[in-house]
Amino acid sequence: MSAFEQAQKDVHTLTQKPDNADLLDLYAFFKQAQEGDVKGDRPGMMNIAGRFKYDAWAKLKGMSKADAEAAYVGKVQKLLGK
Repeated sequence: MSAFEQAQKDVHTLTQKPDNADLLDLYAFFKQAQEGDVKGDRPGMMNIAGRFKYDAWAKLKGMSKADAEAAYVGKVQKLLGK
C-alpha cells in the first residue's frame, strides 16, 4: 500500500474534524492527485461550498500528481500529529 493510500485510510481516524481550511487543503490535494488540474466551470454564487472547493483546487494548477499525493500525505500526518 502506498503512503497516499494509507493517508486516505488514516484521515478517517482523526478524532477531531479538521477546520475548514484544512478540509479544503485535503480536498484540493486529493483532487489534484486523482484528476490533475481543475476542469469545468467555476460554480455559481449560490453554490458557496462548491466555489470554495473549486478555488482551492484551481490554486494547485500545474502541481504534479506525485507532489499532490505527497502534500496530501503530509497534511494528514500533520493533522494526526505525526
